[in-house]
Amino acid sequence: MNWLWLVSYFFGGLFAANALPHFVSGVMGRAFQSPFASPPGKGLSSATVNVVWGYVNAVAAYLLVAQVGAFDPRRASHAIAFGLGVLGIGLLSAHHFGRFHGGSAPSRT
Repeated sequence: MNWLWLVSYFFGGLFAANALPHFVSGVMGRAFQSPFASPPGKGLSSATVNVVWGYVNAVAAYLLVAQVGAFDPRRASHAIAFGLGVLGIGLLSAHHFGRFHGGSAPSRT
């Protein structure tokens, strides 16, 4: 097993999961945070920018998963690497964007 393939599948999962909120927000016509907003990651980008950014992330995911190695979703190591990428960016995004959209847990005082 090539460990570089697993790293590629991890980042493929990361890009795949990151594509979803940007593309869906854009298609719905909603502004959403993106690296191109001012300030980056905090300000809102237009729906069009988010569709394009979501598409770019989906292409990156495809290249990392389908064009590197021989990805087999039935192989546990491949699926786990991909899934950890999805989970990692999902948790990071929930924490970061929860502050802007009311999804963060209330503080205990």
